[in-house]
Amino acid sequence: MSRRVLLATFSHENDLLNAVAAVRERGIKIVDAYTPYAVHGLERAMGLKHSRLTWVCFICGMVGALGMLAFEHWTAAIAWPINVGGKPWNSLPSDVPVAFEAAVLLAGFGSVFALFAVSRLFPGKSADVIHPNSSDDRFVLVMDESNASFDTASVEAMLKSFDVVETEERILSGAGQS
Repeated sequence: MSRRVLLATFSHENDLLNAVAAVRERGIKIVDAYTPYAVHGLERAMGLKHSRLTWVCFICGMVGALGMLAFEHWTAAIAWPINVGGKPWNSLPSDVPVAFEAAVLLAGFGSVFALFAVSRLFPGKSADVIHPNSSDDRFVLVMDESNASFDTASVEAMLKSFDVVETEERILSGAGQS
């Protein structure tokens, strides 16, 4: 499935942020914004929901910590109880450092794999570059033109007040750009 989009390219991040606010105010659907670096406040301006990646990280960390505590308790107190100098078999303080390291390891791997899965990144995937300078020095706003009330001329006129460098209409395929 393909869709028509309007690309607006800006030189400065403030122009992009102001344009995003104006475009959302007019009720135009924003597909995405491409920037060469993270722009503070852009996710709020675009109305994006909070990321659930923090919950994935927390859950993976808890699975790692609790799994390692259970494994250490099983090995030291149930499967191979060895009396070493009269120390107790199920000593929790001695298990905490290793459980903490397992939590950090699983939280890190879980977060990375969840990010790759949500972003649909995998080895060998080619990059879909929407604009040649979007990773260098330009800020690109992609707006959906599928709405019947979308008027390209009026949107371009509105974007001129935000120092738009160029606007371009494009048809994007379902798998990326065309």
